[in-house]
Amino acid sequence: MPTYIITCKSEASADQVAEAKQHAKDQGGKITHEYNLIKGFAVEFPADKITTLESHEHVKAVELDQEVKTQ
Repeated sequence: MPTYIITCKSEASADQVAEAKQHAKDQGGKITHEYNLIKGFAVEFPADKITTLESHEHVKAVELDQEVKTQ
């Protein structure tokens, strides 16, 4: 399964972030990392179900986790 970086909305409370994480788990995802500097987490998630995360009320962005290079 691909891994995605999930960023929650800045106004989301800790309980709302936890709700987004639980939603990801309920849809077959596995949380692989929890971020402290941003309200977000990394999750291994089935690519064919990613729209369920993108449309969650407390999620701001869903981005495929990939290597970043500088020039």
